[in-house]
Amino acid sequence: MSQQSTNQSTKDWQAADAAHFLHPFTDFKALAAKGSRIVTHGDNIYLRDSEGNRILDAMSGLWCVNVGYGRKELIEAATAQMTQLAFYNSFFQTTTPPAAELAKLLAEVTPPQFRHVFFSGSGSEGNDTVVRMVRRYWDLQGQPQRDVIISRQNAYHGSTMAGASLGGMSGMHAQGGLPIPGIVHIEQPFWFKLHRPGESRDAFGLRAAGWLETKILELGASKVAAFIGEPVQGAGGVIVPPATYWPEIQRICDKYGVLLVSDEVICGFGRTGRWFGCETFGYKPDLMTFAKGVTSGYVPLGGVMVGERVAKALIEQGGEFEHGYTYSGHPVACAVALANIRVLQKDKLVEHVHDDVGPYLAQCFAEIAEHPLVGEVQTCGLMGAVQLVKHKAKDGKPAVPFNEALGVGMICRGHCFGNGLIMRAVGDRMIVAPPLVITRAQIDEMVALIIRCLDLTLADTAKL
Repeated sequence: MSQQSTNQSTKDWQAADAAHFLHPFTDFKALAAKGSRIVTHGDNIYLRDSEGNRILDAMSGLWCVNVGYGRKELIEAATAQMTQLAFYNSFFQTTTPPAAELAKLLAEVTPPQFRHVFFSGSGSEGNDTVVRMVRRYWDLQGQPQRDVIISRQNAYHGSTMAGASLGGMSGMHAQGGLPIPGIVHIEQPFWFKLHRPGESRDAFGLRAAGWLETKILELGASKVAAFIGEPVQGAGGVIVPPATYWPEIQRICDKYGVLLVSDEVICGFGRTGRWFGCETFGYKPDLMTFAKGVTSGYVPLGGVMVGERVAKALIEQGGEFEHGYTYSGHPVACAVALANIRVLQKDKLVEHVHDDVGPYLAQCFAEIAEHPLVGEVQTCGLMGAVQLVKHKAKDGKPAVPFNEALGVGMICRGHCFGNGLIMRAVGDRMIVAPPLVITRAQIDEMVALIIRCLDLTLADTAKL
């Protein structure tokens, strides 16, 4: 805590916050009346607030603190770089050592088709770059009419105009005249919600992927530029697609010459148990958006890995690419990213997720599935979802959901926050994505808190 803030109290911070800070994705009036929780410290997978409460952060901040809080390697890297060169841009045919070194390291840890990177300040900016880059690619191919990008409903690809348009969140589209032209959506691969009676997950996966081909044919393949998807839909509720889904998406994109974009902002840098989610699900994207886990959230950084098909056109035919950001390749952010990736490598955190804590989380969530409030659980690496239902599936009858107006997920989230656990609610689907450094003992602690909160929620639903 800074010297300036040591004399401030919780009420002082809340008053300043309510008077001046407009929070993202927030009902400003409601928050001002309630008062923000003031988080002051972080260590490993735990936070402390201004009242001294210890909180298990099962969401890694916002899907990003992969190496945990308080890692000295990252702090020292930022300090050293700020001392030597706090900022310079990558315009004017200029670079900095951290940007050049990070570009080389990213080419080493990403799938082999990626040898080039375009840096941004966030995942949202990265997906804006995808839109510009995809359309520029097709211009260079002499097919400027190929400008439509297909995404999915309930997907999240950022909050900028292009990012929010690529995303399929109806609430976001209802504000601001979204989506922008040239972006369309197909349904998501959400088996629990959309499967037919008796339909297996694998059969559903093929049918769900087929919605892409149907949309391509509806639009005309000569107009479709790209398809974008998250390997696992994170903010949509940790929707893990069936194993058949992504290979079929790849086949369809290849058949029609459509660029395939993998949004790895959440899934990248070890979250799924491989370095990137596309490796977990077995597909080969042309472009790959990243952010969050590249620096473990210590400083903002994002970007797009550019496959050779696109990079070759941009480099050999493209001339000047009229796009970029002040903070593209920010030297401090790149220095922290270098340190962060080296921690992932040194501590073998990707292997830790794949071989140890990922399978253990799946085992523990299988036990949570027996709770009377739970209709489904899903995990992938260190991501997990718990679907809350009024009645479980029984005797061949499907699970019965709660009336959405009851806000059961938010009731459960309230119990989580009140019991020292940060667990996110997406409708009536409760989700976790803890730091990759979590241990089995800490997973046991997290699961005990989840079960306690489910019990409290169950008692509340009896009164509804």
